[in-house]
Amino acid sequence: MDIIKYAKGIFDTEIEELKKVRDRISEEIIEAAHMILRSKGKVVITGIGKSGLIGKKIAATMASTGTYAVFMNSAEGLHGDLGMIHPDDVVIAISNSGNSDEVASILPSIKKIGARLIAMTGNANSVLGRAADCVLDIGVEREACPLNLAPTSSTTSTLVMGDALSTVLIELRQFKPENFAVYHPGGSLGRRLLMRVKDVMHSGEALAICRESDSVDEVLMNMTAKRLGAVCVVDGERIVGLITEGDIRRALQKREAFFGYKAVDIMTSAFTSIDEEKMAIDALELMENRENQISVLPVVGEGRLKGLVRIHDLLHVVG
Repeated sequence: MDIIKYAKGIFDTEIEELKKVRDRISEEIIEAAHMILRSKGKVVITGIGKSGLIGKKIAATMASTGTYAVFMNSAEGLHGDLGMIHPDDVVIAISNSGNSDEVASILPSIKKIGARLIAMTGNANSVLGRAADCVLDIGVEREACPLNLAPTSSTTSTLVMGDALSTVLIELRQFKPENFAVYHPGGSLGRRLLMRVKDVMHSGEALAICRESDSVDEVLMNMTAKRLGAVCVVDGERIVGLITEGDIRRALQKREAFFGYKAVDIMTSAFTSIDEEKMAIDALELMENRENQISVLPVVGEGRLKGLVRIHDLLHVVG
């Protein structure tokens, strides 16, 4: 048995089935999306077995992208969990056959409560399909399982249909990265999306500052004392230049003249800077995505020096 060839064949089968489901997408998905948008309640996703597992993922995706969504196991719904469904809610019931006993058994109660019902099923003429206000067709002709029994192509189809509906809602809600960040505050993803330059920059007494007329000795003492790898050259509150460790090394190539230099002689006046309200990830990209990478970046607003951010600090919080 050629296992690699066989595994690729499973991919091919599921991809082909997905294409068929994709080509059958109709205005029902528009109706489903607007039904959810108009709802004053939440989305309750329900299913049993493998469909239930996929339903949990769809609920999680919706909840993290601005749609109030929860999952209810259909069997638990038969024993009291139907109490979480309110008249203003939209229920998405998942069953490939549309005739799963647990799903079919809770449909009369859902209708009596008054919630709207979206069916994800491969059989529009099933008990579920006939009861639904809207049907999203997830039907496949062939499971990837060699016995054509284990839910494989059908669960993939359900998952992708859920992703399609969830991302349509993202667009319709005009959900932004900063909104996404609110629901993902933990870990590197949250830091990447939430952290602004002002949150990581060094400012005030932490900055190494000099004037154009200061001697190179004063520049070196400042740079050593503050240990940021750069000295900002200012005229009042306005930054006019930047001296980095690289500038010092280049100036040292003329050793005989080095200690006679002033700050103005070795500073870079055409330096790159960033605004404090920019995202930290933007600062990192500005420093890295260039022909010659830079390790420090002045933070400037209306010409005034606000702070300094180092690539080391950025890598620590968003890398």
